[in-house]
Amino acid sequence: MLETVPRTRYAFVLLAYAFAAIMVGTTLPTPMYALYADRMHFGVLTTTVIYATYAFGVLFALLAFGRWSDAIGRRPVLLAGTFFALASAAVFLAADSVPLLLVGRVLSGLSAGIFTGTATAAVIEAAPPSWHNRAAAVATAANVGGLGGGPLLAGLLVEYAPQPLHLTFIVHIGLVVLAAVAVLVVPETSERTGSLGLQRLAVPPEVRATFTLAAIAAFAGFAVTGLFASVAPAFLSEVVGITNHAVAGAVASAVFIASAVTQLFAGRIAPKRALVLGCATLVVGMAILAVALQLSSLWGLIAAAVVGGVGQGVCFSRGLAAVSELTPSGRRAEISSAYFVVAYVAISLPVIGEGLAARVWGLRTAGVSFAVAVALLAIICLVSIVVRERKLTTTDL
Repeated sequence: MLETVPRTRYAFVLLAYAFAAIMVGTTLPTPMYALYADRMHFGVLTTTVIYATYAFGVLFALLAFGRWSDAIGRRPVLLAGTFFALASAAVFLAADSVPLLLVGRVLSGLSAGIFTGTATAAVIEAAPPSWHNRAAAVATAANVGGLGGGPLLAGLLVEYAPQPLHLTFIVHIGLVVLAAVAVLVVPETSERTGSLGLQRLAVPPEVRATFTLAAIAAFAGFAVTGLFASVAPAFLSEVVGITNHAVAGAVASAVFIASAVTQLFAGRIAPKRALVLGCATLVVGMAILAVALQLSSLWGLIAAAVVGGVGQGVCFSRGLAAVSELTPSGRRAEISSAYFVVAYVAISLPVIGEGLAARVWGLRTAGVSFAVAVALLAIICLVSIVVRERKLTTTDL
């Protein structure tokens, strides 16, 4: 008993660290895409495909392994996630071709997909009583904060440290090894009452209208994060004329950091009102992005990343809350998984469209078109929410 007391006391912090360390690796390559493109001679379209491949790894892991930790425990599943993260870093260390970059991204996606659900549950379960009400917010902050830390860390190392394509992944291997140790020393938090099998995706009829609106808002928000995580360095170098990798990493990380901070405080806003606010914020962010690209403005890009991140954070967290409020407790896992599938499709397909458009129209025009498309999607969602609420109010009267 004496031996488990300190482990229990620190389990919450150790699991949150492990979650963040794994998620750092998923956005780590962002400032390096320009270097890979120069050495392997590919353009923006290939960059977006390499980035988006990660999402397919996440989706496979969510659907194939989403229920495993309930059956066999959190620890073995989290250790499998650290293994995939280490394998991804090893592949990137040896990468000398586009196929290897794709393999590295798939492995990174598998690690993230395993951690997204399992680590969230483990952090919440390990929280001490005084942190119980804030545990979900801490798990979210570890997740999105890790995503934001990746480009920032990599940008600094690529710009100011030797061996830019290797040292970053060596550092991440060290972080992941520490994460694996953290997972090993904390007590198991699952009661192992679940069963193995594919994660089911379903939306009950009584939730579908709210789910559709929340999913549209989440799609728009995640499309924005995908854009900055994949194309921000190209915007800086080709449109603004800044080739500093640290600056590129900072711009890419800004959208995630803004989202993480927003999600910590967005819980105070009623879900439906928050969706309206989030969509409106996304529209403003995309307007700033379009103007920034037209004016080749660094500060405009930073402002667009911050405002877009705020909008994404509100839409994602409160959209899920709006759906959860109406969902029977026994079916929340199915709906949450469906919601995450929408989110990760939004991270991948729109940015590939951005790459195709950049090939045809040029990067500036493609970026402006992307901003307009996301803004229109957010406006459609916003108007639909307002109209629906008015109809419900009229019916009540």
